[in-house]
Amino acid sequence: MGLIQLLLHGLNFLAPAFFVALLLPAANRHVLRNPNPRLLWWVQAAIQFAVGVAVLLAGLVIFGVDGKMLTYLALVLACATGQWLLTRGWQAKTGPRGR
Repeated sequence: MGLIQLLLHGLNFLAPAFFVALLLPAANRHVLRNPNPRLLWWVQAAIQFAVGVAVLLAGLVIFGVDGKMLTYLALVLACATGQWLLTRGWQAKTGPRGR
């Protein structure tokens, strides 16, 4: 395997974690309408990316191959739980739009 192929394989391996990490802070701001996040969006994305990479690596070690749907499910659940913890979801106000 050449250097270019190795680089492409690595980027494709990390792509799901990257896009989930970018999606969650955006969803927090626009979908959930959290006007006062505890951390900046890029800090949240960096933490989510680290969590996602750890989950993908764990899936690779456990199953021996990447791309298993169970690994992607674990990625989504771990990142969603991390986002809930980062934004202190247990302190969220109830009602429409946090009122």
